[in-house]
Amino acid sequence: MGMIRAIALVAAVGLAGGAAAQPVTTFRMDNGLDVVVIEDHRAPVVVHMVWYRVGAADEAPGKSGIAHFLEHLMFKGTETRPPGAFSAIVEANGGNDNAFTSWDYTGYFQRVAADRLELMMELEADRMANLRLPEAEVLTERDVVLEERGQVVESRPGSVLGEQLRAAQFLNHPYGIPIIGWRHEIAALTRADALAFYEAHYAPNNAILVVAGDVTAGQVRALAERHYGPIGARVVPARLRPQEPPQPAERRVILRDARVAQPYIARQYLVPPRRPGEQAEAAALTVLASLLGGTGATSVLGRALEFDSRVAIYTDASYRGVAVDSAVFTIGLVPAEGVGMAEAEAALDAALARFLAEGVDPGQFARVQARVRASEIYARDDVQATAREWGEALSAGLGVEDVQGWPATLQAVTPEEVMAAARRLVDPGSRVTGWLMAPEAAEAAE
Repeated sequence: MGMIRAIALVAAVGLAGGAAAQPVTTFRMDNGLDVVVIEDHRAPVVVHMVWYRVGAADEAPGKSGIAHFLEHLMFKGTETRPPGAFSAIVEANGGNDNAFTSWDYTGYFQRVAADRLELMMELEADRMANLRLPEAEVLTERDVVLEERGQVVESRPGSVLGEQLRAAQFLNHPYGIPIIGWRHEIAALTRADALAFYEAHYAPNNAILVVAGDVTAGQVRALAERHYGPIGARVVPARLRPQEPPQPAERRVILRDARVAQPYIARQYLVPPRRPGEQAEAAALTVLASLLGGTGATSVLGRALEFDSRVAIYTDASYRGVAVDSAVFTIGLVPAEGVGMAEAEAALDAALARFLAEGVDPGQFARVQARVRASEIYARDDVQATAREWGEALSAGLGVEDVQGWPATLQAVTPEEVMAAARRLVDPGSRVTGWLMAPEAAEAAE
C-alpha cells in the first residue's frame, strides 16, 4: 500500500443485546501515524479526529498553558489558508469542528457528511505540517486565553477549588498544574514558545487518526496515504515526567469566597489508572464510583447521607481512569441546610467506614454493574463518543486490545475486587479534602 505498512487488526466490537457490531480496523503508516477506522453505516456522517500524544503534563517548567495555547493557535492559518479559514470551510460544508486539551493529549475533530471526509483530511494534514503564526495573531489569542481563564476558572469558586485540590494532590507530577496554565505564565508565552512546542510534538509519528462513521477501511487508507502520507516523521521527545513520591500526609484545602451560595465538600484520592494489559483494578474503581455515587436514591452515599441521616442534599463519586501516569477518585457532597462542614464530613467518613465493614449488597452490585455496562453500550452507539473513546485511550498509552476488552473487564468485576479497591482507596496519605464556603460560614465552622 505504498506509504502504509499493513499491520491491520480488524475486530467486531459487539454491543450486546443484538445491537450491530462495529468493525474496527487499525494500522500504522510508514511515517508512524496510527490510524483507527470505526465503521458505522447507519447515517451518512463521519467524525474525523487527530489526536497528538502531548498535553499539559508535557510542558516545560514555567511554560504552563502552552499546549492549550497552541491548540488555539492551530486555527490561525497555514501557508495557503488565512486565520479562521479552517472552521469557516468546515461550516460552509455543513459540518462542525472543535479541539480540546488534556494533561495527556490534544485533539482536533470535525463532524461532517461522509462525502466531505477527504476535505477534512486535507485541512488537518495542512496544519499538521504547515502552521504559520503571525505575531499579531499570537498576541491577540493570548489575550483570548487569559480571558478564558478568567471566565472558566477564576469567576467560578468551584473551579478554583478544583484547581487548588489538584495542586495539593500532586506533590511532584505536572498533573497538579492546570491545563489552561497559571495566569502569570500564560501572560509570558510567546510566538517562539508556541512554534517550538509545535515543531517538537506535532508530527505524524506522535499522532493518532481516528475516523468513525459511514466509511470503509479501504477508503480511509487511500485518503490517509494521499494526505497524511507525504508528511515526514520527526524525532519526538520522550515523555519523561517527574513521578509522585510516597504521600504520607493527608492534605486539606479551605477556600473562602463571598460568591459561594452553597457550601461544598470534595474529597480526592490518588489511584491507579487503566494500564495496558492490567485494567482489572481500574474496572473495580469504575464500579466502586457508581456504587458510592450513582443515583442518589440507590447509591451507598446517597442512601446514607441524603435519605437516612439527611445531612446532605447531594452526593457524588467519580473516577476517570484514562491517564498516562496517575488517576484521581473524587467524592463530593453538598451539606443540607443547617449542617456544618465538620458534621457533614464526619458523616461522610462514617458512611465510608460502614460500607467497608458491611461490604457490597449483592442486589445493588448487580444493578450497578448492569448500569455501568449499559452506559458503555450507549456510548458506543454514538460514533463521536466511540471515536473519542479510542483516541483518548490510545493517546494515553493503552492498546487496541485494552479498548476492545474494557467492556468485558467491567463485566468480570467481582464484589471482592470492589471492596479491595475501596480498602486501598481510603489510605489517608493519598487523600486531599477541600471545603468551599462563604466567609461567614467559614467563621461559623471555625
